[in-house]
Amino acid sequence: MGAGAVGCYYGGMLARAGHAVTLIGRPAHVQAVAANGLRMQTLAFDETVPLAASTGAFAVAGADVVLFAVKSRDTENAGETMRAHLKPGALVLCLQNGVDNAERLRAVLPGVDVAAAVVYVATEMAGPGHLRHHGRGELVIEPSPLSAELTNALIAAGVPTEISDNVRGALWVKLILNCAYNALSAVARLPYGELVRRPGVPEVMRDVVAECRAVAAADGVTLPGDVDAAVRRIAESMPTQYSSTAQDLMRGKPSEIDHLNGFVVRRGESLGVPVPANRVLWTLTRLVESQPTRP
Repeated sequence: MGAGAVGCYYGGMLARAGHAVTLIGRPAHVQAVAANGLRMQTLAFDETVPLAASTGAFAVAGADVVLFAVKSRDTENAGETMRAHLKPGALVLCLQNGVDNAERLRAVLPGVDVAAAVVYVATEMAGPGHLRHHGRGELVIEPSPLSAELTNALIAAGVPTEISDNVRGALWVKLILNCAYNALSAVARLPYGELVRRPGVPEVMRDVVAECRAVAAADGVTLPGDVDAAVRRIAESMPTQYSSTAQDLMRGKPSEIDHLNGFVVRRGESLGVPVPANRVLWTLTRLVESQPTRP
């Protein structure tokens, strides 16, 4: 549900492994997939994968698992449109940026098994029906009745996946990575590898990360692993990737910045934690977003 770059990558990997997958997306994309299949141009292979596609939320009917990958601003609306079509016992797995989407989705899907996931993949849509993969692909998912079975299916399909009891903390780490990179990549229109070599960028990223850590601590969040190492690893493992925010702005689409640096700004205000660096990046991105699209 929401067959953009993220949804197409994981849906395509499962379809390539033999699972019955339907992509639900925009008309041009759906028409291309229905006619020719999904071209998956990845670091490991370049293949066209046949699978079903639809523009309607009714296509979730009968599915055991719904990979929910719409933009954060569309969470409630997309959840409501598919509510009447979900099969009893289906798992809805949130593959979205931000830390509160699963909670928001549960509010509009009472009684449905909704699980959060942390996504680490660099992808883009190179055109209708054409996915381009730039690196990584791991998932960390919450425990649920179907989590173990889904994890095994994903691993068998070539997607490294683990189940964690601290997905909230892992989502916050992913939020920190997005706050460090997304706005800067969007404003500068640079991929990660080139971005971090520009003067002043590492220092700004350090300030952003420090503010996010302070907000997470005030919110009682335990951050797993080495956050600073994770921040460095993004540029090392995805040097040619433009952030999803940069991709949105370059295509004239609304971004998710309100759910990234904007979320940190709002949470910082509510907890009394100053976040000036995040506020500047959020404001700059909104300013760029309000301007006419440049090629």
